Amino acid sequence: MARIVQTPTFLTLLGGGPSQLRQVNQAFGIAPILVAADGGADAALAAGIMPDAVIGDMDSISDGARAAIPEARFYHISEQDSTDFAKCLRSVSAGAILAVGFTGGRLDHQLAACTTLAHFPDQRVILISADDICFLCPPRFEITLAPGTRLSLYPLGPVTGTSEGLAYPIDGLTLSPATRVGTSNHVTGPVRVSFDAHTMLMILPLDCLETALAALTEES
Repeated sequence: MARIVQTPTFLTLLGGGPSQLRQVNQAFGIAPILVAADGGADAALAAGIMPDAVIGDMDSISDGARAAIPEARFYHISEQDSTDFAKCLRSVSAGAILAVGFTGGRLDHQLAACTTLAHFPDQRVILISADDICFLCPPRFEITLAPGTRLSLYPLGPVTGTSEGLAYPIDGLTLSPATRVGTSNHVTGPVRVSFDAHTMLMILPLDCLETALAALTEES
C-alpha cells in the first residue's frame, strides 16, 4: 500500500497519551520528522512542533489543533478495528520510528501499544515512556550495554531462545505471557540473543535509547 509519509531516516510518532516535554524533545532531536496520531497533534503543538502529518480517526484532536494545522496534513482513517497507533504504523515508512505518548495513562492503551508492535514486525519501532524504552526484538539481536544495566524480556506469545551477556540466561526456557517471562534481568557483558519467534519485547532504561536505536538499525 502507498505510505502517507516515507523517509529513509528516523521519524517521531507522537500519540495523545501522557508524555513529558523532555521525551518529545529527545525523540524529535533524533528523528525530526513528526507524525501525530490523532490527539498527538495537540501534544506536538504544545511542544512547539508543527506535525508533518496527522493520521487517525480524528476523534480526540482539539478544535484548536484542527484550526492551527494545514488541512492538507490531515489523513482521516475512519475504521474502528484498529488503534490510531496501528493506523499510523501501516501508513508510514521510515528507517526507524520513535513513538512517544502511547505508554502513559490507561493500562489497556499501554498493552494495546505493546501488542501492536508484534503486528508490524518489519517496522523498527521504539516505544518511549517516562523511564523506559520498549521494542520488538529481532530474531537475532546484539547490543552492548554497561554491566548492571536492567534488561527485561517480555514475550507476547510462546517463544524459546538463547542468550549471552545476561545474569539469568534464557537457554532451554520456554517463555510465555501465561507462564514465565524474563523481566528484571541485567547485563553482564555484550548481549546476544536469538529467538524462534518474532514475539519478544525488550525493555531497557530510557538512557539506552540511542544505543538501542543504533543496534536496531544495524540489523538487516
